[in-house]
Amino acid sequence: MHNANKPTLDDLPSSAQLLKSTGLAAVAAAAILVTIVLPSEYGIDPTGIGGALGLSEMGDIKTQLAEEAEADRLMELESSEAETQSSLGDAIFGLFVGSASAQTVEAWTDEYSVTLAPGDGIEVKLVMEAGAEAEYQWTVDGGVVNFDLHGDGGGENISYEKGRAVPGGEGVLTAAFAGNHGWFWRNRDSQDVTVSLLVRGAYSDMKLPE
Repeated sequence: MHNANKPTLDDLPSSAQLLKSTGLAAVAAAAILVTIVLPSEYGIDPTGIGGALGLSEMGDIKTQLAEEAEADRLMELESSEAETQSSLGDAIFGLFVGSASAQTVEAWTDEYSVTLAPGDGIEVKLVMEAGAEAEYQWTVDGGVVNFDLHGDGGGENISYEKGRAVPGGEGVLTAAFAGNHGWFWRNRDSQDVTVSLLVRGAYSDMKLPE
């Protein structure tokens, strides 16, 4: 079997030759970078060679495309953030409005309905403390009635409001003193009528006819 001759120390390049080769390679790499890479990739042409070779135009196009892509990315990011903030704002506003509406629109606490024949009358009272308020709404179906909104208790009596041939009423009843406060209705029509009452507010009990 033939063995190749091993190189001697004289055959190996010297340190000076290695440094020279490394320097030449670095210069060549720098030249390629300046004359080819920078013009073709980034549109930078300090020597003018890239322009002569048509490389600068290629680099300008690449740079412009990169800038446009970045601008589109930022625009999409801003649009997404704006939509998120808008959705969050809408959700918070909806929650606030829903909560405010729930607090503002209070359900009626009690309701009562009775049918009165011609000439019949009936009384409904709320047990209230002095200064207490109760919101009310009553309607007459099938005709009209006479009414008296009044109160009594502790030896005192008061008439808040009266009416004749009325189809309904609504408002806030403020108790002038502690006692029973409410309505007396009488059907003076020639046919049956139905009185329906809705109330809510500061009262402890609703007294209905037995």
